Amino acid sequence: MKNSGALTTTFCLTLSLLFTACNGANSGNNGETSTSSQTTTNNQSTTNTSGVIPIGIAFAQTSNVALLGQEQVAGAKIAEKYFNDKGGINGTPIKLVFQDTSGDENGAINAFQTLINKDKVVGIVGPTLSQQAFSADPVADRAKVPVLAASNTADKIPEIGDYIARISAPSSVVAPNSVKAALKLNPNIKRVAVFFAQNDSYSKSETDIFQKTVKDQGLELVTVQKFQTSDTDFQTQATNAINLKADLVIISGLAADGGNLVRQLRELGYKGLIVGGNGLNTSNIFPVCKALCDGVLIAQAYSPEHPGEINSTFRKTYSEQFKKEPPQFTAQAFTAVQVYVEALQALDKKTKVNTLALPQLRNELNKQILAGKYNTPLGEIAFTPVGEVIQKDFYVAQIKMEQDGSQGKFTFLK
Repeated sequence: MKNSGALTTTFCLTLSLLFTACNGANSGNNGETSTSSQTTTNNQSTTNTSGVIPIGIAFAQTSNVALLGQEQVAGAKIAEKYFNDKGGINGTPIKLVFQDTSGDENGAINAFQTLINKDKVVGIVGPTLSQQAFSADPVADRAKVPVLAASNTADKIPEIGDYIARISAPSSVVAPNSVKAALKLNPNIKRVAVFFAQNDSYSKSETDIFQKTVKDQGLELVTVQKFQTSDTDFQTQATNAINLKADLVIISGLAADGGNLVRQLRELGYKGLIVGGNGLNTSNIFPVCKALCDGVLIAQAYSPEHPGEINSTFRKTYSEQFKKEPPQFTAQAFTAVQVYVEALQALDKKTKVNTLALPQLRNELNKQILAGKYNTPLGEIAFTPVGEVIQKDFYVAQIKMEQDGSQGKFTFLK
């Protein structure tokens, strides 16, 4: 990722040749898609009639992926209020413009096109899934609009283009930690069954990493079972793994399908450890597998217990609002908005962003994002020249459920 972007609409003033009459961008409320109507041109300035700086948020708010997207929307909205309360971009507030990507590639492409061409955002956070990113990110890259991926961990995401970066650490760095944690909990593990969603790019990428880790640890891979993210019946695949006497199961999928697979494995009598991939890294699986979620291990790029003032404030705000600890997807969405805000602040100190034409601002913002260091809820992060996140702190959590399955939490292993 390398260039930058500008705001949606311009002051309706007669004082400058840069400004034209237009309407301001609006952020959706309660996770709803927002729309805006502008007639701004690429030569216009970056502030609109409301005097705000718009940042696009492209998350899945509908479909089976909404279980993850809802957590991301929550993190983005917390960030919007937090940074605006602190003065926004040196006195100018940000305004998040939400577009629903749904759960497929076309939904993400449409959301990106709307944010770029209609909402005139300075940059985009999203989409929710890696599979969507491989289709939608090139749209933004061709338009020279910066994109920050908050949850895309498949291989080669930043390499999509010069304007693409991510704050979500790749699976190749994070995923092996959960397998190693399982071996610490049970050193007698020998036989491993792997399950993955074959219609999801991320799951296909992640399972390759899990399978390599299994082999690197000297374990026997007894079966690889495929499924679809839309599946609800996993009895055939689960029975196969149980009959092969697997003592570790690894699942790469999403919350709904992954949670159902966990539940059916336990109902059919599987007693061994279960490792879940990043798609299961959400408390939204609790209502799916309920008490049978207990014990699932998931590698983490975020811990609510991470020290630091900004994480403490973020954790407190989220906990007060939702009555539970913040999940990784929420923290990563907050962090992506934070990176945009701090990059815009740094850029504004050099050249007032509301004096830059939209293409110039997007270009300069893109470069500023890659140049910065950010103290976030995830810890301190930075970027490689390609746009890959540099992060040092990672964790493994184990799900602990109440006996009746009504409540659960992620307990972080030492």
